[in-house]
Amino acid sequence: MEIKRTDYDVLIIGAGIAGEESALKLADMGFRILLIEKEPSIGGKMILLSKVFPTLDCAACITTPKVSETARHPNITLLTLTEVESIIKESSGLFSVILKKHPRYITEQDCTGCQECETVCPVVVKDQFQFDLVARKAVYIPFNIANPRIALIDIENCMLCGACEQKCPSHAIDFTQQEETIQIQVKSVIIATGFKLFDPIHIEHYGYGKFKNVITSMQMERELAPTRPFNNILRPSDGKVPDKIAYIFCTGSRDHTVGNPICSQVCCMYSTKQAQLLMGALPLADISLYYINIRAFGKGFNEFYMQAKDMGANYVKGKVASVSEKENGNLVLRYEDITSGKVSESEHDLVVLSVGLLANPEITKVFKNVTLETDPLNYIKQPDLLQSPASTSVEGVFVAGTATAPMDIPDTIMSAGAAASETSGYLKQLS
Repeated sequence: MEIKRTDYDVLIIGAGIAGEESALKLADMGFRILLIEKEPSIGGKMILLSKVFPTLDCAACITTPKVSETARHPNITLLTLTEVESIIKESSGLFSVILKKHPRYITEQDCTGCQECETVCPVVVKDQFQFDLVARKAVYIPFNIANPRIALIDIENCMLCGACEQKCPSHAIDFTQQEETIQIQVKSVIIATGFKLFDPIHIEHYGYGKFKNVITSMQMERELAPTRPFNNILRPSDGKVPDKIAYIFCTGSRDHTVGNPICSQVCCMYSTKQAQLLMGALPLADISLYYINIRAFGKGFNEFYMQAKDMGANYVKGKVASVSEKENGNLVLRYEDITSGKVSESEHDLVVLSVGLLANPEITKVFKNVTLETDPLNYIKQPDLLQSPASTSVEGVFVAGTATAPMDIPDTIMSAGAAASETSGYLKQLS
């Protein structure tokens, strides 16, 4: 494998909204940044959202200018499909990093993003960027507003038939590409690896993975987004437009039995946001939201929650015990109604699970001669949360966004700004 050696001031791991914000702030200060992302496009999870709460501004309209600025900034080098293999802190205080860049099997500078290759590819597989609601080809561009807008080949599912290679007008297909090893030396590292979504397959009594009309909130988010897979809100089993939709809050949050005892902070409000959008898209639909407690703690959050109630959203205080399926695909929720003190049942034709946020601690394994500590919930530990919120247990390594704890988008951006500020101060001490 080819080994390249290049020096940068800062390595930023993760190109979601936090990584982009930190990169842009440091790049504007004149520092040389290497920003890496394991996915084929930058933008993280925010670029896949519909709107943001509580203002209902378009999420893509907010994040795509930042994505474009990040990709074009002269002080930022961007590597997608790239992961960290190891980080070693040297006696000089510098960090020696080995990266692995996975092949696209596309010559990046030649691809025009025309998608002609997709039209002739005979392979159809589930589309992970639409959260398996629809399918994609084995050669594909991840989504319409992906950046960089360059195709890649899913080599594990590719038939190697050569149809895309023959069709490509710019001859960008290259099946000979191999994994590339890149060795760099940096003065500082920012971890912006974000969060993982709870997989509701672990809560069997909700029926996710067994009943087709039980979906996650992220799948509903894609149905509501401008780059959505359908042109309407449809339930998966039969393509019917749902009339009665239920949300089950705290799926994988505030639950010791699944190992996540804390509140994920955003679930109440993103479900309320989706309820408002659904009532706009489907004016005749009934929206019921089953909750334990409403956490509307931020600026404008409680007003946003009250607005949803005024629009007709039915908030039911009670924990759902089970979900069962009828022959027509409808779902029966059995729950304890706290207000009446009775166990009740209600029928819905679509159930949305408001999944929680989990820590994403895998990055700690790449540090070979120092220990990047995590807290009891596996988030990156902040030893001095009040005076130095971006600092970690390793001097010169900083953390941004939801790698530290669950938080919403404004708090994530603020955290990324703090990481950039502390990193710049650290770098100036070195010089």
